[in-house]
Amino acid sequence: MSIVVTGATGHLGRLIVESLLRRGVPADQIVALGRDVAKIDDLAARGVVVKRADYNDVESLRAAFAGADKLAFVSGSEAGQRVPQHRNVVAAAKDAGVGLVAYTSIANADTSSLLLAVEHKATEQEIIASGLPYVFLRNSWYIENYTPQLPTYLEHGIVGAAGDGKVSAATRADYAEATAAVLTTDGHAGKVYELGGAPFTMADLAAEVSRQSGKQVGYTDLPVEKYTEVLVSLGLPEQFAAVLADGDRGLAKGELYVAGDDLEKLIGRAPTSLADAIRAAL
Repeated sequence: MSIVVTGATGHLGRLIVESLLRRGVPADQIVALGRDVAKIDDLAARGVVVKRADYNDVESLRAAFAGADKLAFVSGSEAGQRVPQHRNVVAAAKDAGVGLVAYTSIANADTSSLLLAVEHKATEQEIIASGLPYVFLRNSWYIENYTPQLPTYLEHGIVGAAGDGKVSAATRADYAEATAAVLTTDGHAGKVYELGGAPFTMADLAAEVSRQSGKQVGYTDLPVEKYTEVLVSLGLPEQFAAVLADGDRGLAKGELYVAGDDLEKLIGRAPTSLADAIRAAL
């Protein structure tokens, strides 16, 4: 069996490789792909097959996918470029006759109005149309969208446009473990998993940071347009700021809330809690 992991030089892809290794997949049966393979030299030293591949270069993908039984297809990081890039991945996977494509999508991709969901929905449709066996892993937000900002929260409080919407955030490691689970067990072809942890609001986040830090942290809710302006004033490019603010808009509408316990079932335990994630980050 050969399992290919795209985006292995990034956070999620790297964690998927580590999860596969922990699950007992022999290192020489894992193929880790990335544009800058120097970042994963240590995986090569551990016996993982490392290959260079670029979503913009379909020939590099075809070469990397040759002989692959299963593919962990980690979505690209270049918003606005994902549709043509992902089309290349799907075409190469079809040419290689990959037996299962596990695609990391976004929560509620088929109904979400989020700007970020547009490319994920298009990719899911592309995969279905290809005829490839697939499983969609629709991940809600990462808890890591918040924990690196703890110093800012402690100094300035939390600002956003999420209202009292609940987000079913989970850690990258938990999402990676779920991906590894579907690649190493049977019965997942054709399934769509909505993945997320215990839901929380931004007020809940502020309260938990306050509780663990001993410093009072509040949440200030702004209109989406005003929040976009704040992000731009902090130095973010306007387009990126708009996407982040749109994420909060969707969060407020419940589009990042995940019902059910798909993540817990796949990983065999409760997902990492917000409290534990904050404790580890402080």
